[in-house]
Amino acid sequence: MSQHLELSTMINEAFGGDLDSPVEQTQDAMIVRLKNGVTLDVRYAAPDAYSLRWVYGDAESGIDTAPLHRDLATFPNHFHDAGGRIMADPVTRPDASPEDNLRSLIRTLLDNPMLGIGETA
Repeated sequence: MSQHLELSTMINEAFGGDLDSPVEQTQDAMIVRLKNGVTLDVRYAAPDAYSLRWVYGDAESGIDTAPLHRDLATFPNHFHDAGGRIMADPVTRPDASPEDNLRSLIRTLLDNPMLGIGETA
């Protein structure tokens, strides 16, 4: 996926000092390892269709755009916190560019890996 290649270049350039290693490419995803212990799995099918999952310690969280939770203010995007709750997405927007969403998410994860919600790690 050329989009993933372009995004990995942007992440390596913008966050090089915060990365534990260069961004890894898999068949359909990118793996971003931050120096603070966060491992972020990035999957973009389209600019407005994405799954961003991360692990911090034993806690797993994520943001995605699966159109399942119509009651949330940020539908279709939503946040899965480490406690298993699903709530409005506090970071990304489907109408933002993938670059902008990833910059926002990585900055947020560097400061607050659990987004201040459902912290268990």
